[in-house]
Amino acid sequence: MAVYTDVSEGELETFLRDYPAGKLLSYKGIAEGSENSNFLLHTSEGSFILTLYEKRVDTADLPFFLGLMHHLAGKGISCPLPVERSDGELCGTLAGRPAALITFLEGMWMRRPSVAHCREVGKALAALHLAGSDFSLSRPNALAIDGWHKLWAASRDRADEVEKGLSEEVDADFAAIDANWPKELPCGVIHADLFPDNVFFLGDKLSGLIDFYFACNDFYAYDVATCLNAWCFEKDFSFNLTKGRALLSGYQSVRPLSDGEKVAMPLLARGSALRFMLTRLYDWLTIPDGALVQKRDPLEYVRRLRFHRAVTSPSEYGLE
Repeated sequence: MAVYTDVSEGELETFLRDYPAGKLLSYKGIAEGSENSNFLLHTSEGSFILTLYEKRVDTADLPFFLGLMHHLAGKGISCPLPVERSDGELCGTLAGRPAALITFLEGMWMRRPSVAHCREVGKALAALHLAGSDFSLSRPNALAIDGWHKLWAASRDRADEVEKGLSEEVDADFAAIDANWPKELPCGVIHADLFPDNVFFLGDKLSGLIDFYFACNDFYAYDVATCLNAWCFEKDFSFNLTKGRALLSGYQSVRPLSDGEKVAMPLLARGSALRFMLTRLYDWLTIPDGALVQKRDPLEYVRRLRFHRAVTSPSEYGLE
């Protein structure tokens, strides 16, 4: 569920007076998502998404997130566009929360992505990387290796409650990643969370990318590795080489990977799987049952980690 802060009709009508959005006709909460409160609005001027930023989002990061969407849209990337208020700002306040009004994108996310969908995601990710290369703001990745260590320190003592032996496994992952993580790869603005529910399609045609609230500056290839984790594993946790090859060929048709990026891909994919396993593990262990924040099973990413540990060549992901 993703409506943590309720909004009354009167509050919303007052909020909308500062936007060129017309008269409110209807609104409803959006159940999908896990970080912020989201509502679909229908007004006399069209449809919009209203986002209230909850405690997990640092308000100091909002100029980066909202400015990035404006920048990418201006470069031809299909993504939501924050609507400017009458005072020129992109963010206001509603129900005691920072809030933004975002344009609505048509399409739906694919619960079972096909090879064609994976190829289109690869192309779109590469286009995003190129389009963001001259964005003037920057934001460090709060969920890079230092962040992983903090999550692990808060979770390690109870990790074996989720699966026996997990603490020893993850200690070994950290030893390998700390010793071998690359230091000099091409970098810039990345999405960092381009999972299927953040990509909209109309049939096989990609119609837009959403949810830029983990975007940051990091290795481009790390973003590619995250997409391999998110798009190319099947329900039985097996890696689909055909999907991996399609995603990577799509990406490289727009932005070819360097030799260094290709060589680093197995470790980057292992690190990305570790990052998502750790955030899930932390939530699994610390958020009480029945809380509003959606908890996801960390074992899904433990299975991905085990695959990546055994990879000996980038070709196992479909890289030539």
